[in-house]
Amino acid sequence: MEAGGDTAAPDPGDAEDLEDTRLPSEEAGDSGGVHEDLPDTSNGGLEETGSETKDQPPSLLSPLPQSEAPSCTCRLWDPAASENSPMGDPESGSGGQGGDPSDEDWRSKRKHVFVLSEAGKPIYSRYGSVEALSTTMGVMTALVSFVQSAGDAIRAIYAEDHKLVFLQQGPLLLVAVSRTPQSAAQLRRELLAVHAQIVSTLTRASVARIFARKQNYDLRRLLAGSERTLDRLLDSVERDPGALLLGAVRCVPLARPLREALGALLRRCTAPGLALSVLAVGGQLVTAAQERTVLAECRLDPADLQLLLNWMGAPAFAAGEAWAPVCLPRFNPDGFFYAYVARLDAIPVCLLLLGTDPEAFHDMATCRRLVEDGMHSLGAMRALGEAVSFSSAPSANAPAYSVQAVGAPGLRHFLYKPLDIPDHHRQLPQFTSPELEAPYSREEERQRLSDLYHRLHARLHSTSRPLRLIYHVAEKETLLAWVTSKFELYTCLSPLVTKAGAILVVTKLLRWVKKEEDRLFIRYPPKYSTPPAAPAASTDQASHNGLFPGP
Repeated sequence: MEAGGDTAAPDPGDAEDLEDTRLPSEEAGDSGGVHEDLPDTSNGGLEETGSETKDQPPSLLSPLPQSEAPSCTCRLWDPAASENSPMGDPESGSGGQGGDPSDEDWRSKRKHVFVLSEAGKPIYSRYGSVEALSTTMGVMTALVSFVQSAGDAIRAIYAEDHKLVFLQQGPLLLVAVSRTPQSAAQLRRELLAVHAQIVSTLTRASVARIFARKQNYDLRRLLAGSERTLDRLLDSVERDPGALLLGAVRCVPLARPLREALGALLRRCTAPGLALSVLAVGGQLVTAAQERTVLAECRLDPADLQLLLNWMGAPAFAAGEAWAPVCLPRFNPDGFFYAYVARLDAIPVCLLLLGTDPEAFHDMATCRRLVEDGMHSLGAMRALGEAVSFSSAPSANAPAYSVQAVGAPGLRHFLYKPLDIPDHHRQLPQFTSPELEAPYSREEERQRLSDLYHRLHARLHSTSRPLRLIYHVAEKETLLAWVTSKFELYTCLSPLVTKAGAILVVTKLLRWVKKEEDRLFIRYPPKYSTPPAAPAASTDQASHNGLFPGP
């Protein structure tokens, strides 16, 4: 087995073969091999520049109507309502005070994210006030304009222990300034997630049209209240990097019969124009049912689903129900759906119904009542309450099992993503990981583990010399990262574990995952066919939805 090679690796079902496997020598040269010490990427200078085609999702859906922002006729959710809701760190967020680059507290942050227009108009800052940072953002615009004047594009700057990553998306410029171990590619992926969150509110076509009419337009007028959603997104990346790092969603561990019963319940509770039903709890996916027509057209991207899960965590949805337009950027950045969001019962179980009819609020509310009654009949509310460990945080992401359940002494934590999913299942990419327990109970220790995972991921997926296997001995732990055609795995082990011991631990882990996969993952996502849309819907209304172009 050689890192970077094509040697087949055992899948979880053949974990016994791993016991006879020996890690290759750590004296790996340029020809491949196990990489023990991660290289230093802090070399100064500019990263490669040059124009490149931005990755854009295929335009499958209908465009927006000629208006600057999506509107809705029924009980529209007001994002500004979340501004006054207590959540997260009161000193953080774009709405906070300060933000002057000379302020020591502001400078002490490990990572900053800025969004501004091509004209240098501030839109968002992760920390501090955008007004206080207008000069700083003006310098960023000048840097980009200077390089563009030479027919080039700036991608990243490395300065001592800092990385500055630039991402141009239409008329918007996104910048990350970081002194974390994250690679430029990982930071760029984070910026893409921030851009997708903005597009989900306004759509790409609306943003382009606004700035085509007025280059110095203040986009904060349309994004008022959405800053908290962006803050929550970046907070979730810091607390739980698995979703963005692996490009997958986390599911609530649940007995397969109950999950299938909930999927069948979503299939039965349909309404005209309903395209997607999502049941989530504590920021984790319980089950999702997709309309057959949508399933045949395009599978739901995990980035879009993660965006919806983050959006559902807004304080405005903490009670009652809401109705709002939302764009799924990976599905179609220029169109939008109509989303019905409701919290069920006393525990934070959220139901999301995504449709194409702007007048379907009452039909969606009827579906919600049917789903809620069905869940009570199944005893699902109590089961979900027992399945998830809730913390006091507003957006709890606490998994429901301990690493001790694996029964592998020396194993402290892991991230596991299955890759052997038959394409005809149209399954969402998913991952699983246990709770972070001692010695990772404190925030600084969790941060350190997250940094180690980012380093390993960057080396495995390096564009210059990707690896298949990394065995890394850190100061306080030993880590093993492994990617095969069957799975992608990151394990954190005790510092006393040897290479032979690491092999045994991974073997036990793969066997346990294979045994528990029906509980940890959604293996067969449900799908359904909705009733035909009401004939009263006009051609005008049909052209406004995010799924069908209309008659």
